[in-house]
Amino acid sequence: MRIRSISKLNKQIIKCQKCPRLAAYIRKVAAEKVKRYRHEKYWGRPLGGFGDPNAKLLVIGLAPAAHGGNRTGRMFTGDSSGDWVARVLFGNGFATKATSTHIDDGFSLINAYITAAVKCAPPDNKPTKQEISTCSEYLVQELLVLENVKVIVCLGKIAFDTLKQLLGIKYQKFFHGNKFSFNNKIILCSYHPSRQNTQTGRLTWDQWNKIFLQAKTLLND
Repeated sequence: MRIRSISKLNKQIIKCQKCPRLAAYIRKVAAEKVKRYRHEKYWGRPLGGFGDPNAKLLVIGLAPAAHGGNRTGRMFTGDSSGDWVARVLFGNGFATKATSTHIDDGFSLINAYITAAVKCAPPDNKPTKQEISTCSEYLVQELLVLENVKVIVCLGKIAFDTLKQLLGIKYQKFFHGNKFSFNNKIILCSYHPSRQNTQTGRLTWDQWNKIFLQAKTLLND
């Protein structure tokens, strides 16, 4: 059954218990916490996306971070990846401020929506193929509800491969900077702004910013 509003879809996502390993893991993380956040109450549930329901830009990540989104209750919020996402979106006119630290910080998106291939934080940031497949039904619904989307930015290979499978995209491979059109949408590929990529120089700020500068230019054409 097709869900016709983002708010209804997110309410369904939050209640999801379809992947026992992930459900157990996010509860465990929320209960045990880490020392630097021991006084905070963790979200500890699946996370829906957030942003403008009429967005023309859709950003798809891998999954919430265990002590980022799984703690704060919002994707790309409260961790280093979120810092990169907030800064680049603000710099290119897609967000109201350059920082995303907690759910009531006043950060909001402009003509953009953020989601992830998997809605629960996975152990070691590695969801199984079955978990990705199970969770992809929510991404299907998001793509249907967000009917104004013109540009999709995939952060990392898992996000790209999931979208590729859902849309039936063939003859395209993931690499940073790949850009192509499919079904009246433009797909852009970027390395994920994880510490593993940003601190090693695999993803530089200039490379990262160029992706969203392209997205802005494409939407303004």
